[in-house]
Amino acid sequence: MLKIILIILGILIVVVASVITAGNVVFKQKVKNEVEELFKKSGEIKPEIVTEAGLKALPESVQRCLRFAQIVGKQKIRTVRLRQKGFFRQKPNQKWTPFKAEQYYTTDPPSFIWHGTLKAAPLFSISARDSYFEGKGNMLIKLLSTFTVADAKGKEMDEANLLRYLNEVMWFPTAYLSHNVQWEPINANSAKATMSDKGVTVTAILYFDEKGELTNFVAERFCAVTKAKETWETPIHQYEEIKGIRIPIKGEGVWKLSSGDFSYIRLEVTDIEYNNPSIY
Repeated sequence: MLKIILIILGILIVVVASVITAGNVVFKQKVKNEVEELFKKSGEIKPEIVTEAGLKALPESVQRCLRFAQIVGKQKIRTVRLRQKGFFRQKPNQKWTPFKAEQYYTTDPPSFIWHGTLKAAPLFSISARDSYFEGKGNMLIKLLSTFTVADAKGKEMDEANLLRYLNEVMWFPTAYLSHNVQWEPINANSAKATMSDKGVTVTAILYFDEKGELTNFVAERFCAVTKAKETWETPIHQYEEIKGIRIPIKGEGVWKLSSGDFSYIRLEVTDIEYNNPSIY
């Protein structure tokens, strides 16, 4: 009897492993196809150099940020690919789960695809794909790359993910000069940014220090925890010069809830490449 049970268990393990492997292949191919389509939509654009004159219409705090980033004299960034790692949790007081991710962007039109894997346990993983493409936001989450846990879409996701895009422009700061972004000065160390794309409009307040480092990004964004718009912040913890451009490489995401601050993600950029529209 024990021998039969062991044989059955062995067969089940093989079947489950096969399903997971197949699911992983299918999920990765889906992401690959979406990234290729994203880069295709960006098309061929003539290289353009950032000039000092091009900064003059911006609030002084934003000009200071872009000079600190060292983008003057450099080519405008049209596509981005990056790798990141960090820790994530869905609820306050929940244990942190490590993750690794790849992300791809275009700046004209503004779009991104993020593909991450969370290791919840040694043999238990969650695959996620978050995106903003052609004015639509979508978060797809699959258990073991196979079983759909969430497939969020709609107006709230459109706004939430365009806001995420605007936040992450900090990693490719020439996009602050995009025609999609309108700026209003607030004071010497902050400015309001409004971004519009395909009928979706979002706003945020960016805070800078005296050197020009972006220190925080604050906006009202839809929160999956409370199912309502909440104040969302992304304080910056560390800068680094990469490819001649100074960008934030460490930070976190924080929801300012009525029950208290909820830090839900801590991440680090481990690699970034500009104007190389290809998949890792």
